[in-house]
Amino acid sequence: MSHDTVHDTPLELKDSLKREDTEEANYAVAGEYLDVVLDPKKEAKLLAKLDAAFVPIIMLTYLTCFLDRSSIGNVKVANMPEDINASPDEFSTAVSIFYVTYVLFEAPWAVMMKKLTPRNILTALCIVWSLTTIFTGFIQSVGSLYATRLILGACEAGLFPCLNLYLTMVYRREEQAKRVSYLMSCAAISGAVGGLLAYGLLQMDGIGGKAGWRWVYIIEGLFSIICALLIWFGLPNNPAEAYFLTEEEKWMMRVRNEQRRKYMGSEEFSWEEMLIAIRDPKLMFSSVIQFCQDILLYGFSTFLPTILGGMGYDSLMSNVLTVPVYVWAAMIFIAIAWCSDRYSKFASYIFAANIFGVIGYIILLTVDNTAVLYFATFLIGITTYTSVGLNVAWLNVNIAPQYRRALAIGLQQTIGNCAGIVAGQVYRTSPYVLGNSFSLGSLVVAQLTVTGYGLYLRRENKVKDQIISGEREETRRVQTGDGELEFKYIY
Repeated sequence: MSHDTVHDTPLELKDSLKREDTEEANYAVAGEYLDVVLDPKKEAKLLAKLDAAFVPIIMLTYLTCFLDRSSIGNVKVANMPEDINASPDEFSTAVSIFYVTYVLFEAPWAVMMKKLTPRNILTALCIVWSLTTIFTGFIQSVGSLYATRLILGACEAGLFPCLNLYLTMVYRREEQAKRVSYLMSCAAISGAVGGLLAYGLLQMDGIGGKAGWRWVYIIEGLFSIICALLIWFGLPNNPAEAYFLTEEEKWMMRVRNEQRRKYMGSEEFSWEEMLIAIRDPKLMFSSVIQFCQDILLYGFSTFLPTILGGMGYDSLMSNVLTVPVYVWAAMIFIAIAWCSDRYSKFASYIFAANIFGVIGYIILLTVDNTAVLYFATFLIGITTYTSVGLNVAWLNVNIAPQYRRALAIGLQQTIGNCAGIVAGQVYRTSPYVLGNSFSLGSLVVAQLTVTGYGLYLRRENKVKDQIISGEREETRRVQTGDGELEFKYIY
């Protein structure tokens, strides 16, 4: 089989891509590109251009989303519960109730993205949650807080799965972990920004007759609206036809898309694909891991300022001290994700990252020295974001075609984010012995599941190899999408 490196755009190939868009034609066209090898330098330049155009918008949007969601932890130390007459139990309920609508709407939004188009669904959701955040700055009762948290959950539910799916429309399998890390690192960065922003905005206490915590919500909500404009003008429904690409780059994008079309499946919605996704053991493994890791994500990110407050720091210093922890967590996550992409490994990196979290929680539960306790938060930060993000990318690269992947990602996030409901209940009173113990136990379960997941994928690859070599008869129930013999699972 010969491979010709592409330096220029052959007219006959460009013309062939203008054929009638039928499923049969798509598969026929894909066959013409299986032997095409794009110029590595030109492809690297293309990826750099895509990163420069899409990644900042995606990161900024998810950063503001997570900021709006987790601000409730920053304002807790600024007398918000007292101002709206919320008891500790009622405030914990407000933290948890967000995830009720969040988990209910994740899978539907993910599946509907293709029908509604990425630009429409993401812009609309961003506008609604931005307005809701602004209105949170004017609430006067616990009931109003419950209502805003429910609306916020319903809207923000669609953001992560839809942005994640958008990345799969742009990048190849081996390019995704690093980009998902950019997305998930925003959860860590939002913690740092949230701490600094809360510190600054809480200084506005009394301005306009409003408490400082109200200004936190109002300013953050106004900032989020800007993201809606960036999404509308910056994220095209078809990345392959983005306005900033040259004709040759658009052709290269089409070649990349056509070469992976074999695993993309039909453009039409199929209940059969939905059932395959629901029954997939990969989804089961991934969802258990996600739930366990999200216990850390939501417990740690929401209550870190209060955890630090329990160490003896005042409310302002508690917010400031979160910044180095989050910056460190984001840097480590991006570095590990880069290695995961480079070496196509997931199980070993997640397992290794979780070890730091196990040590960190043991320290939180057994040591009294404030400096050592603060050091433990850095160890936990390594685990918190790295393992959550890599697990999402791990499922991304091992599920195909598109509708199957959309439902799998949506359900994984739905199950995982149920952890937010649990975290709000187990993290109730300082020094959070119950919450930290629960997080430690979750990490142990995650380690066992990661090991089982990796062994399962390795076995599935071995089965495929045996079928190809004729050592084993083909009896598998699913033989399409990621079930194709040539589709090798990454573990």
